[in-house]
Amino acid sequence: MQEVSFRTVDEFPDFLPPAELMITELLRNIIFSCMPDVAEKLSYNVPFYERHAIICFIWPASVKWGKKMIREGLHLGFSKVYLLPDPLNDLDRGERKQDYW
Repeated sequence: MQEVSFRTVDEFPDFLPPAELMITELLRNIIFSCMPDVAEKLSYNVPFYERHAIICFIWPASVKWGKKMIREGLHLGFSKVYLLPDPLNDLDRGERKQDYW
């Protein structure tokens, strides 16, 4: 489905352009500092973070979904956000039911 296929999370950063790498590493550091016991796993060729369930993920635009780029920039997505209040409506829901950016 995707043009690249990483075997481990450690291979993932080597693929990213410098701007996306810098932001990705910053977000990874924030996630690990806020949740030291979180597990980082590779899914859909991007890092997902979970404890008992998936909490969030980082999806850079350079990692395509399918054969084309469907968005620009880098997205920090959150799972099951529909369970949390979003009074300012800051998160992009799109057509998704659970995962918002």
